[in-house]
Amino acid sequence: MNLTQPSQENVEYMIDQIKEKLRMVNVDAMKSDNFDDSQYEELHDLYSMVKKRSTFSPSEMQAIASELGSLRK
Repeated sequence: MNLTQPSQENVEYMIDQIKEKLRMVNVDAMKSDNFDDSQYEELHDLYSMVKKRSTFSPSEMQAIASELGSLRK
């Protein structure tokens, strides 16, 4: 999968991977349909950071969830 090219399929994949990695409880709030290609670069940066880390503090998880919220349509 080439995540460098903006597409709805890539957005869906990255959101699903972030939710899985963070074990987010309220997954309905982070549906991939709520994101579009206009914020793709920011979403990709967030995805890359999340995939590199193995653990997150509660405050880091809150910050990531907040950032995802700001990227929503």
